[in-house]
Amino acid sequence: MSMNEQLEQTKAGFIAKVPEMAQVNIFRHIQEQQQSGIVFGLNEGDRAPNFTLTNPLGEQITLYDQLANGPVILIFYRGGWCPFCNVQLRAYQQLLPEIQKIGGQLMAVSPQSPDNSLSQMEKEQLTFHVLCDPNGQVADSYKLLFELPAYLQNTFTGILGRDLAKFNESDRWLLPVPATYLIDRQRIIRYARVDPDFMNRTEPQEMINQLKRLD
Repeated sequence: MSMNEQLEQTKAGFIAKVPEMAQVNIFRHIQEQQQSGIVFGLNEGDRAPNFTLTNPLGEQITLYDQLANGPVILIFYRGGWCPFCNVQLRAYQQLLPEIQKIGGQLMAVSPQSPDNSLSQMEKEQLTFHVLCDPNGQVADSYKLLFELPAYLQNTFTGILGRDLAKFNESDRWLLPVPATYLIDRQRIIRYARVDPDFMNRTEPQEMINQLKRLD
């Protein structure tokens, strides 16, 4: 089953299980972002900002150091609490050997706390770099960061029983718009997909195809 087929199943489960009022507010926010006129994310041809982030084991990982070893698929995701993110990361993990075989690397960035990132890595058996972005500083440098409006914060805490600020060990409700980038060894973004609808993601096979097209 493809990743997109799995995402469709996850969406069907979301619609079946999540209370209607929560769904109304979540879809409202997606639509507001889509219609806001705000252009999220960097574009193909832009230079990728460098960053150094810590993995759950306390090791510091620097993007430009990784690029010295080959192009990087860089994923910004919401967190291990998001079932759509988990589907995406599992799908990429499954094709990681093929990504590595053609010289690519994989890095995933979220604002969640190191403990929650470690739990996610262990649960999903992820073997690529899963990095913690405190308060979304790197997401902000890639023009992805946003703060959840009060009505959506109330939806999460009151209906869904989840405090994202606490989950991320932050005093603000910050998330990245989900994004997938391919960055070449010259630090240039060669592929970019940014979508406020967090239920949509880029198939890993598409990123493998993009890797093969690099000069």
